[in-house]
Amino acid sequence: MAQLKIKSFYVCSACGARAPKWQGQCPACGAWNTLVETAAARTGAYPALVGSGSAQKLAHINAADMPRISSGLEEFDRVLGGGLVAGGVVLIGGDPGIGKSTLLLQSLAALAAEKRVLYVSGEESETQIALRAQRLGLMERARELRVLAEIQLEKIQAAIASEQPSVAVIDSIQTIYSETLSSAPGSVAQVRECAAQLTRLAKQSLVTIIMVGHVTKEGSLAGPRVLEHIVDTVLYFEGESHSTYRLVRAFKNRFGAVNELGVFAMTERGLRGVSNPSALFLSQHKQTVSGSCVLVTQEGSRPLLVEIQALVDTAHVPNPRRLAVGLEQNRLALLLAVLHRHAGIACFDQDVFLNAVGGVKITEPAADLAVLLAIHSSLRNRPLSRGLVVFGEVGLAGEIRPCPRGQERLREAAKLGFSAALIPKANAPKRALDGLNVMAIERIEQAMEAM
Repeated sequence: MAQLKIKSFYVCSACGARAPKWQGQCPACGAWNTLVETAAARTGAYPALVGSGSAQKLAHINAADMPRISSGLEEFDRVLGGGLVAGGVVLIGGDPGIGKSTLLLQSLAALAAEKRVLYVSGEESETQIALRAQRLGLMERARELRVLAEIQLEKIQAAIASEQPSVAVIDSIQTIYSETLSSAPGSVAQVRECAAQLTRLAKQSLVTIIMVGHVTKEGSLAGPRVLEHIVDTVLYFEGESHSTYRLVRAFKNRFGAVNELGVFAMTERGLRGVSNPSALFLSQHKQTVSGSCVLVTQEGSRPLLVEIQALVDTAHVPNPRRLAVGLEQNRLALLLAVLHRHAGIACFDQDVFLNAVGGVKITEPAADLAVLLAIHSSLRNRPLSRGLVVFGEVGLAGEIRPCPRGQERLREAAKLGFSAALIPKANAPKRALDGLNVMAIERIEQAMEAM
Protein backbone atom coordinates (compact mmCIF):
# COMPACT_ATOMS: atom_id res chain seq x y z
CA MET A 1 0.00 0.00 0.00
CA ALA A 2 1.42 3.36 -1.02
CA GLN A 3 2.24 5.79 1.78
CA LEU A 4 0.54 9.15 1.88
CA LYS A 5 2.79 12.01 0.84
CA ILE A 6 3.41 14.51 3.62
CA LYS A 7 2.44 17.99 2.53
CA SER A 8 5.17 20.58 2.82
CA PHE A 9 5.76 24.24 2.06
CA TYR A 10 8.69 26.63 2.17
CA VAL A 11 9.23 29.23 4.88
CA CYS A 12 11.57 32.23 4.73
CA SER A 13 14.02 32.14 7.64
CA ALA A 14 14.34 35.93 7.51
CA CYS A 15 10.72 37.12 7.62
CA GLY A 16 8.63 33.94 8.13
CA ALA A 17 6.69 34.26 4.85
CA ARG A 18 5.37 31.07 3.19
CA ALA A 19 5.77 29.94 -0.40
CA PRO A 20 4.23 26.86 -2.08
CA LYS A 21 7.49 25.95 -3.88
CA TRP A 22 11.17 26.73 -3.56
CA GLN A 23 12.49 29.96 -5.02
CA GLY A 24 15.87 31.57 -4.93
CA GLN A 25 14.43 34.83 -3.59
CA CYS A 26 11.78 35.32 -0.92
CA PRO A 27 8.67 36.89 -2.54
CA ALA A 28 7.90 38.88 0.64
CA CYS A 29 11.17 40.40 1.86
CA GLY A 30 13.42 39.83 -1.16
CA ALA A 31 16.13 37.91 0.75
CA TRP A 32 18.11 35.35 -1.23
CA ASN A 33 18.46 31.64 -0.39
CA THR A 34 16.34 31.86 2.78
CA LEU A 35 13.44 29.51 1.85
CA VAL A 36 13.55 26.28 3.87
CA GLU A 37 11.28 23.28 3.31
CA THR A 38 8.92 22.66 6.22
CA ALA A 39 6.46 19.85 6.80
CA ALA A 40 2.89 20.80 7.58
CA ALA A 41 1.51 20.10 11.05
CA ARG A 42 -0.33 16.84 11.56
CA THR A 43 -2.87 18.34 13.91
CA GLY A 44 -4.43 21.77 13.98
CA ALA A 45 -6.03 21.99 17.42
CA TYR A 46 -4.76 24.80 19.64
CA PRO A 47 -5.93 25.73 23.12
CA ALA A 48 -7.59 29.08 23.65
CA LEU A 49 -5.90 31.82 25.67
CA VAL A 50 -9.05 32.56 27.66
CA GLY A 51 -12.01 30.44 28.63
CA SER A 52 -14.64 32.66 27.05
CA GLY A 53 -14.55 34.11 23.57
CA SER A 54 -16.83 37.06 24.40
CA ALA A 55 -15.46 40.60 24.09
CA GLN A 56 -15.30 43.02 27.01
CA LYS A 57 -15.42 46.77 27.27
CA LEU A 58 -12.05 48.36 27.89
CA ALA A 59 -13.44 50.33 30.84
CA HIS A 60 -14.49 47.10 32.56
CA ILE A 61 -11.03 45.48 32.36
CA ASN A 62 -8.94 45.65 35.51
CA ALA A 63 -5.72 47.46 34.49
CA ALA A 64 -3.95 47.24 37.85
CA ASP A 65 -0.18 47.01 37.64
CA MET A 66 1.11 43.48 38.11
CA PRO A 67 3.86 43.10 40.69
CA ARG A 68 7.35 42.62 39.34
CA ILE A 69 9.50 39.62 40.17
CA SER A 70 13.08 40.61 40.91
CA SER A 71 15.58 38.48 39.03
CA GLY A 72 18.16 38.84 41.79
CA LEU A 73 20.47 40.85 39.51
CA GLU A 74 20.02 44.62 39.53
CA GLU A 75 21.34 45.18 35.99
CA PHE A 76 19.11 42.40 34.64
CA ASP A 77 16.08 43.99 36.32
CA ARG A 78 16.98 47.33 34.71
CA VAL A 79 16.98 45.84 31.21
CA LEU A 80 13.67 44.08 31.87
CA GLY A 81 12.07 47.35 32.93
CA GLY A 82 12.03 46.70 36.67
CA GLY A 83 11.89 42.90 36.84
CA LEU A 84 10.06 39.89 35.45
CA VAL A 85 6.30 40.02 34.85
CA ALA A 86 4.00 37.08 35.61
CA GLY A 87 2.89 35.53 32.33
CA GLY A 88 5.57 37.37 30.37
CA VAL A 89 7.76 35.68 27.77
CA VAL A 90 11.38 36.81 27.40
CA LEU A 91 13.69 35.85 24.54
CA ILE A 92 17.46 36.18 25.06
CA GLY A 93 19.86 35.92 22.12
CA GLY A 94 23.62 36.16 21.80
CA ASP A 95 26.77 34.55 20.48
CA PRO A 96 27.78 31.12 21.83
CA GLY A 97 29.69 31.32 25.10
CA ILE A 98 28.87 34.97 25.78
CA GLY A 99 27.06 34.20 29.05
CA LYS A 100 23.35 33.58 28.38
CA SER A 101 23.11 30.34 30.35
CA THR A 102 25.35 31.73 33.10
CA LEU A 103 23.16 34.79 33.57
CA LEU A 104 19.96 32.73 33.75
CA LEU A 105 21.44 30.17 36.14
CA GLN A 106 22.53 32.98 38.47
CA SER A 107 19.09 34.56 38.29
CA LEU A 108 17.26 31.29 39.00
CA ALA A 109 19.62 30.54 41.89
CA ALA A 110 18.66 33.86 43.47
CA LEU A 111 14.95 33.24 42.85
CA ALA A 112 15.00 29.65 44.14
CA ALA A 113 15.23 30.79 47.76
CA GLU A 114 11.79 32.45 47.63
CA LYS A 115 9.94 31.05 44.60
CA ARG A 116 9.50 27.79 42.73
CA VAL A 117 11.60 27.90 39.56
CA LEU A 118 12.36 25.39 36.80
CA TYR A 119 15.42 25.17 34.53
CA VAL A 120 14.77 23.16 31.34
CA SER A 121 17.92 22.38 29.36
CA GLY A 122 18.00 20.80 25.93
CA GLU A 123 21.75 21.21 25.53
CA GLU A 124 23.16 20.02 28.86
CA SER A 125 22.49 17.13 31.22
CA GLU A 126 21.57 17.56 34.88
CA THR A 127 25.15 16.68 35.86
CA GLN A 128 26.63 19.35 33.61
CA ILE A 129 24.28 21.98 35.04
CA ALA A 130 25.25 20.96 38.57
CA LEU A 131 28.94 21.20 37.69
CA ARG A 132 28.43 24.70 36.25
CA ALA A 133 26.53 25.77 39.35
CA GLN A 134 29.33 24.41 41.52
CA ARG A 135 31.95 26.26 39.50
CA LEU A 136 30.00 29.51 39.91
CA GLY A 137 29.55 28.96 43.64
CA LEU A 138 25.76 28.68 43.42
CA MET A 139 25.17 25.27 44.98
CA GLU A 140 24.19 26.63 48.40
CA ARG A 141 21.63 29.09 47.03
CA ALA A 142 20.36 26.81 44.24
CA ARG A 143 19.51 23.76 46.33
CA GLU A 144 15.77 24.18 45.65
CA LEU A 145 16.25 24.83 41.92
CA ARG A 146 14.31 22.29 39.84
CA VAL A 147 16.27 21.01 36.79
CA LEU A 148 14.90 19.09 33.80
CA ALA A 149 16.90 17.87 30.79
CA GLU A 150 14.30 17.41 28.06
CA ILE A 151 13.74 18.47 24.44
CA GLN A 152 10.18 17.22 23.80
CA LEU A 153 7.66 20.03 24.04
CA GLU A 154 4.78 17.92 25.35
CA LYS A 155 6.88 16.60 28.27
CA ILE A 156 8.07 20.13 29.07
CA GLN A 157 4.48 21.38 29.13
CA ALA A 158 3.50 18.52 31.45
CA ALA A 159 6.45 19.31 33.75
CA ILE A 160 5.47 22.98 33.94
CA ALA A 161 1.86 22.01 34.70
CA SER A 162 2.91 19.65 37.51
CA GLU A 163 5.70 21.77 39.02
CA GLN A 164 3.76 25.06 38.67
CA PRO A 165 6.87 27.27 38.81
CA SER A 166 6.81 31.04 38.95
CA VAL A 167 9.68 31.26 36.45
CA ALA A 168 10.77 28.68 33.86
CA VAL A 169 13.85 28.84 31.61
CA ILE A 170 14.01 27.04 28.24
CA ASP A 171 17.64 26.63 27.14
CA SER A 172 17.36 26.70 24.21
CA ILE A 173 14.28 27.03 22.00
CA GLN A 174 16.17 25.66 18.95
CA THR A 175 16.61 22.26 20.64
CA ILE A 176 12.90 21.75 21.48
CA TYR A 177 10.64 19.75 19.15
CA SER A 178 6.94 18.94 19.09
CA GLU A 179 5.45 15.55 18.17
CA THR A 180 2.74 17.27 16.12
CA LEU A 181 5.35 18.22 13.50
CA SER A 182 7.48 15.84 11.47
CA SER A 183 10.33 18.30 10.83
CA ALA A 184 13.62 18.10 12.72
CA PRO A 185 14.40 20.13 15.87
CA GLY A 186 15.75 23.58 15.03
CA SER A 187 13.76 23.90 11.80
CA VAL A 188 11.68 26.98 11.14
CA ALA A 189 8.38 25.22 11.82
CA GLN A 190 9.57 23.59 15.07
CA VAL A 191 11.04 26.81 16.48
CA ARG A 192 7.95 28.83 15.63
CA GLU A 193 5.45 26.23 16.87
CA CYS A 194 7.29 25.49 20.13
CA ALA A 195 7.65 29.20 20.90
CA ALA A 196 3.94 29.77 20.18
CA GLN A 197 2.86 26.85 22.40
CA LEU A 198 5.07 28.00 25.28
CA THR A 199 3.73 31.54 24.93
CA ARG A 200 0.14 30.25 25.18
CA LEU A 201 1.11 28.26 28.26
CA ALA A 202 2.66 31.34 29.87
CA LYS A 203 -0.45 33.46 29.29
CA GLN A 204 -2.81 30.76 30.58
CA SER A 205 -0.90 29.80 33.74
CA LEU A 206 0.83 33.18 34.41
CA VAL A 207 4.23 31.48 34.40
CA THR A 208 7.15 33.68 33.37
CA ILE A 209 9.03 31.86 30.61
CA ILE A 210 12.54 32.85 29.51
CA MET A 211 13.72 31.33 26.23
CA VAL A 212 17.29 31.27 24.97
CA GLY A 213 17.72 31.69 21.22
CA HIS A 214 20.68 30.93 18.98
CA VAL A 215 21.96 33.60 16.61
CA THR A 216 23.22 33.46 13.04
CA LYS A 217 26.55 34.68 11.69
CA GLU A 218 24.98 38.09 11.10
CA GLY A 219 24.00 38.32 14.78
CA SER A 220 20.23 37.97 14.31
CA LEU A 221 18.11 35.29 15.95
CA ALA A 222 18.12 31.99 14.08
CA GLY A 223 14.66 31.16 12.76
CA PRO A 224 11.85 33.37 11.45
CA ARG A 225 11.45 36.94 12.61
CA VAL A 226 7.94 35.99 13.76
CA LEU A 227 9.64 34.58 16.87
CA GLU A 228 10.45 38.11 17.98
CA HIS A 229 6.84 39.17 17.44
CA ILE A 230 5.43 36.34 19.57
CA VAL A 231 7.33 37.14 22.77
CA ASP A 232 6.96 40.15 25.05
CA THR A 233 10.62 41.05 25.52
CA VAL A 234 13.65 40.52 23.27
CA LEU A 235 17.13 40.89 24.80
CA TYR A 236 20.47 40.64 23.03
CA PHE A 237 23.93 40.08 24.45
CA GLU A 238 26.53 42.45 23.01
CA GLY A 239 30.23 42.95 23.56
CA GLU A 240 33.47 41.54 22.25
CA SER A 241 34.23 37.91 23.04
CA HIS A 242 37.74 38.68 24.31
CA SER A 243 36.50 41.44 26.61
CA THR A 244 35.52 40.84 30.23
CA TYR A 245 32.43 43.03 29.90
CA ARG A 246 29.03 42.02 28.57
CA LEU A 247 26.20 44.30 27.47
CA VAL A 248 22.55 43.21 27.50
CA ARG A 249 20.26 45.41 25.41
CA ALA A 250 16.46 45.36 25.15
CA PHE A 251 15.29 45.56 21.53
CA LYS A 252 11.63 44.99 22.39
CA ASN A 253 9.85 45.29 25.71
CA ARG A 254 6.11 45.49 26.27
CA PHE A 255 6.67 46.17 29.97
CA GLY A 256 9.56 48.64 29.92
CA ALA A 257 11.77 50.99 27.94
CA VAL A 258 13.16 49.86 24.60
CA ASN A 259 16.92 50.10 24.03
CA GLU A 260 17.63 49.80 27.76
CA LEU A 261 21.17 48.67 28.49
CA GLY A 262 22.60 46.51 31.27
CA VAL A 263 26.35 46.19 31.83
CA PHE A 264 27.96 43.10 33.35
CA ALA A 265 31.51 42.04 34.09
CA MET A 266 32.42 38.38 33.52
CA THR A 267 34.29 37.00 36.54
CA GLU A 268 35.22 33.54 37.83
CA ARG A 269 31.96 33.56 39.80
CA GLY A 270 29.77 34.48 36.85
CA LEU A 271 28.35 37.79 35.71
CA ARG A 272 28.49 40.76 38.06
CA GLY A 273 26.59 44.01 37.50
CA VAL A 274 28.60 47.19 36.92
CA SER A 275 27.30 50.15 38.92
CA ASN A 276 29.21 52.87 37.02
CA PRO A 277 29.43 51.74 33.37
CA SER A 278 30.61 55.14 32.09
CA ALA A 279 34.06 54.42 33.53
CA LEU A 280 34.35 51.37 31.26
CA PHE A 281 33.94 53.31 28.03
CA LEU A 282 36.43 56.10 28.84
CA SER A 283 40.14 55.58 28.21
CA GLN A 284 42.41 56.98 30.90
CA HIS A 285 44.96 59.05 28.96
CA LYS A 286 47.76 60.63 30.96
CA GLN A 287 47.75 63.52 28.52
CA THR A 288 45.36 64.79 25.87
CA VAL A 289 45.56 62.96 22.55
CA SER A 290 44.26 63.90 19.14
CA GLY A 291 41.32 62.08 17.63
CA SER A 292 39.53 61.49 20.94
CA CYS A 293 36.16 62.95 21.91
CA VAL A 294 33.83 62.05 24.80
CA LEU A 295 30.17 61.56 23.88
CA VAL A 296 27.18 61.54 26.23
CA THR A 297 24.83 58.92 24.76
CA GLN A 298 21.43 57.89 26.07
CA GLU A 299 20.81 54.14 26.38
CA GLY A 300 17.19 53.72 27.40
CA SER A 301 16.78 55.61 30.67
CA ARG A 302 20.53 55.71 31.41
CA PRO A 303 23.00 58.34 30.14
CA LEU A 304 26.44 56.91 29.37
CA LEU A 305 29.74 58.59 28.61
CA VAL A 306 31.56 56.88 25.74
CA GLU A 307 34.87 57.83 24.16
CA ILE A 308 34.82 58.14 20.37
CA GLN A 309 38.22 57.63 18.75
CA ALA A 310 39.07 58.60 15.17
CA LEU A 311 42.20 57.99 13.13
CA VAL A 312 42.63 59.93 9.88
CA ASP A 313 45.63 59.03 7.73
CA THR A 314 46.72 59.67 4.16
CA ALA A 315 45.27 57.12 1.77
CA HIS A 316 47.70 55.21 -0.45
CA VAL A 317 45.02 53.65 -2.64
CA PRO A 318 42.59 55.27 -5.10
CA ASN A 319 39.60 54.44 -2.90
CA PRO A 320 40.16 55.62 0.71
CA ARG A 321 38.93 53.24 3.39
CA ARG A 322 36.06 54.02 5.74
CA LEU A 323 35.77 51.76 8.79
CA ALA A 324 33.46 52.25 11.78
CA VAL A 325 33.44 49.93 14.81
CA GLY A 326 30.44 50.40 17.10
CA LEU A 327 28.87 53.05 14.86
CA GLU A 328 26.97 52.95 11.57
CA GLN A 329 29.16 52.73 8.48
CA ASN A 330 26.75 54.63 6.22
CA ARG A 331 26.37 57.36 8.80
CA LEU A 332 30.13 57.96 8.68
CA ALA A 333 30.07 58.55 4.92
CA LEU A 334 27.17 60.98 5.34
CA LEU A 335 28.96 62.96 8.06
CA LEU A 336 32.15 63.23 6.01
CA ALA A 337 30.13 64.77 3.17
CA VAL A 338 28.55 67.29 5.57
CA LEU A 339 31.98 68.15 7.00
CA HIS A 340 33.32 68.89 3.52
CA ARG A 341 30.29 70.77 2.23
CA HIS A 342 29.58 73.04 5.19
CA ALA A 343 32.88 73.27 7.09
CA GLY A 344 35.28 73.10 4.15
CA ILE A 345 37.24 70.16 5.65
CA ALA A 346 37.96 67.52 2.99
CA CYS A 347 38.76 63.87 3.73
CA PHE A 348 38.35 62.45 0.22
CA ASP A 349 42.08 61.54 0.11
CA GLN A 350 42.23 60.23 3.70
CA ASP A 351 41.57 56.87 5.32
CA VAL A 352 39.10 57.34 8.18
CA PHE A 353 38.82 54.80 11.01
CA LEU A 354 36.28 55.21 13.80
CA ASN A 355 35.86 53.29 17.06
CA ALA A 356 33.58 53.40 20.09
CA VAL A 357 35.67 52.37 23.10
CA GLY A 358 34.49 49.41 25.17
CA GLY A 359 32.64 47.47 22.46
CA VAL A 360 29.39 49.43 22.89
CA LYS A 361 27.20 49.87 19.79
CA ILE A 362 25.85 53.40 19.31
CA THR A 363 22.86 53.79 17.01
CA GLU A 364 21.42 57.16 18.01
CA PRO A 365 22.27 60.22 15.83
CA ALA A 366 23.35 62.20 18.92
CA ALA A 367 26.87 60.88 18.26
CA ASP A 368 27.22 62.90 15.02
CA LEU A 369 28.87 65.95 16.54
CA ALA A 370 31.33 63.89 18.58
CA VAL A 371 32.30 61.90 15.46
CA LEU A 372 33.02 65.05 13.44
CA LEU A 373 35.06 66.64 16.22
CA ALA A 374 37.13 63.47 16.66
CA ILE A 375 37.77 63.28 12.90
CA HIS A 376 38.77 66.95 12.73
CA SER A 377 41.01 66.56 15.78
CA SER A 378 42.84 63.61 14.22
CA LEU A 379 43.13 65.30 10.81
CA ARG A 380 44.70 68.46 12.27
CA ASN A 381 46.55 66.49 14.98
CA ARG A 382 45.17 68.89 17.60
CA PRO A 383 43.73 67.38 20.81
CA LEU A 384 40.43 68.59 22.18
CA SER A 385 40.47 70.33 25.54
CA ARG A 386 40.48 68.07 28.57
CA GLY A 387 37.16 67.72 30.36
CA LEU A 388 35.01 68.34 27.24
CA VAL A 389 31.86 66.33 26.50
CA VAL A 390 29.82 66.56 23.30
CA PHE A 391 26.46 65.47 21.93
CA GLY A 392 24.30 66.63 19.04
CA GLU A 393 22.74 65.45 15.79
CA VAL A 394 24.09 66.92 12.56
CA GLY A 395 21.70 67.54 9.66
CA LEU A 396 22.49 67.51 5.96
CA ALA A 397 22.23 71.31 5.91
CA GLY A 398 24.94 71.58 8.56
CA GLU A 399 22.59 72.44 11.43
CA ILE A 400 23.03 71.00 14.93
CA ARG A 401 19.74 69.45 16.00
CA PRO A 402 18.66 68.87 19.62
CA CYS A 403 18.75 65.48 21.30
CA PRO A 404 16.23 63.98 23.75
CA ARG A 405 16.91 64.16 27.49
CA GLY A 406 19.61 66.76 27.15
CA GLN A 407 19.42 67.81 30.80
CA GLU A 408 20.01 64.27 32.02
CA ARG A 409 23.09 64.01 29.79
CA LEU A 410 24.51 67.23 31.19
CA ARG A 411 23.88 66.19 34.79
CA GLU A 412 25.67 62.88 34.18
CA ALA A 413 28.68 64.72 32.71
CA ALA A 414 28.80 67.16 35.62
CA LYS A 415 28.56 64.30 38.12
CA LEU A 416 31.61 62.61 36.58
CA GLY A 417 33.70 65.79 36.81
CA PHE A 418 33.62 67.17 33.27
CA SER A 419 34.03 70.94 33.05
CA ALA A 420 32.83 71.85 29.53
CA ALA A 421 30.05 70.72 27.18
CA LEU A 422 29.45 71.46 23.50
CA ILE A 423 25.76 70.90 22.80
CA PRO A 424 22.93 72.02 20.47
CA LYS A 425 21.46 75.41 21.27
CA ALA A 426 17.99 73.91 21.76
CA ASN A 427 19.40 71.75 24.60
CA ALA A 428 20.93 74.68 26.48
CA PRO A 429 19.88 74.56 30.16
CA LYS A 430 17.84 77.42 31.60
CA ARG A 431 19.95 77.42 34.75
CA ALA A 432 23.70 76.96 34.88
CA LEU A 433 25.06 73.69 36.22
CA ASP A 434 27.71 73.83 38.92
CA GLY A 435 31.18 73.29 37.51
CA LEU A 436 30.02 72.78 33.91
CA ASN A 437 30.59 75.43 31.24
CA VAL A 438 27.98 74.90 28.52
CA MET A 439 28.63 76.10 24.95
CA ALA A 440 25.49 76.03 22.79
CA ILE A 441 25.90 76.06 18.99
CA GLU A 442 23.60 76.00 15.96
CA ARG A 443 25.88 75.15 13.02
CA ILE A 444 28.73 72.77 12.30
CA GLU A 445 30.93 75.75 11.41
CA GLN A 446 30.57 77.07 14.95
CA ALA A 447 31.64 73.69 16.33
CA MET A 448 34.84 73.73 14.26
CA GLU A 449 35.59 77.28 15.43
CA ALA A 450 34.95 76.32 19.06
CA MET A 451 37.77 73.77 18.86
